[in-house]
Amino acid sequence: MPHFTHHYEENYLKALYKLSNKELEKVNNIALAKHMELNPATVLEMVRKMVEKGLVQLLPDKSIQLTEKGKKNAILIIRKHRLWEVFLVDKLNYKWNEVHELAEQLEHIESNNLIDRLEKFLGYPVCDPHGDPIPDKNGKIKSNISVPLSSVLQGKSYIITNFGDTKDSFLEYLEKNNLKPGSKIKLIEQNEYDKSTTISINKKTINVSEKVAQNLLVRPI
Repeated sequence: MPHFTHHYEENYLKALYKLSNKELEKVNNIALAKHMELNPATVLEMVRKMVEKGLVQLLPDKSIQLTEKGKKNAILIIRKHRLWEVFLVDKLNYKWNEVHELAEQLEHIESNNLIDRLEKFLGYPVCDPHGDPIPDKNGKIKSNISVPLSSVLQGKSYIITNFGDTKDSFLEYLEKNNLKPGSKIKLIEQNEYDKSTTISINKKTINVSEKVAQNLLVRPI
């Protein structure tokens, strides 16, 4: 049971790190429960245990914040996850949209020595197959200047860098529409009624929903 509790704890740390980097006004119990698709009472109990371990702290406004110890652990988990994704795609020939769930399992392997050797074996990659930067062994991450497609100007051209969501179902949708890191797109129109976005890619016009546009991260060409 302690083994699985450790896995759950790591999942919480990773979720808190990702939510905090989305620059929400605050990450509270409700936001964390929604992100992890869990009952708020279950989440609150785990958060209390993590407070006792010095991984997170509860602020006066009831928001949850990673401590330096918690942030360091979260970055290590993300490092493992992204390196395993590179391995699965580059060495085992999985498709880039098939590896997230597998990496979710592999990221809980505790050996840092194994991960350092894996990184060397892969040639020290800087990004995973989804365009996300891989933290180095010291926890440093290359800054990401991308922004959601939903926040950019129409009539301009952009390059897809990475994604706000990496669930397999979302990645499968992107694969079908050839929306990959490095793809060049042009924002044709943002529709006021339903907040959907019309884009052009490879001389083909695609209409994407508000949720897709929020999770499709781009930078200007």
